[in-house]
Amino acid sequence: MRLQLLALLAKEPAHGYELKQALEQIFGTAYPSPNIGQIYVTLGRLEKDGLVRSVDVEQSNRPNKKVYYCTGMGREALDEWVDSPTEGPRVRDEFFMKLVLAPLTGIADRMTLINRQRRHYLAIMRDLVELADQTDQDNRPAHLLIEGAMLHLQADLDWLERCQEDLL
Repeated sequence: MRLQLLALLAKEPAHGYELKQALEQIFGTAYPSPNIGQIYVTLGRLEKDGLVRSVDVEQSNRPNKKVYYCTGMGREALDEWVDSPTEGPRVRDEFFMKLVLAPLTGIADRMTLINRQRRHYLAIMRDLVELADQTDQDNRPAHLLIEGAMLHLQADLDWLERCQEDLL
């Protein structure tokens, strides 16, 4: 969440609740709503690392609020994040390790593992379809996030079929 908050602060200064609302508005229900405590802890760490700074802003009818600004170091970190590729496919897949190693020990057979994993993926897919149906149609980022998750999940289901064909 560090870099997501930093990106929002690079756009404009904000306090914790504004950052929470911005994330919720941008991603809707497609992205789990962040805990406000987690946001403030993360902002504190970003400030300690010199990536943001804060200013207390007086309010007439309310307690003062702390507004956070992105620093030059913060912009450099954000540039580095944006310029670096995101983690690609996972070679050390935990399920595949189970699929290959568990039958060797007699703990489980491969077909049982494949069917259990398939049921799990299909349940996640149903949840994603439901989430897509509940998400505001005008919220393109949320729909693209859900669609990406569904496409990755479909690829995992196709890969399970391939494992079943090749290993059984």
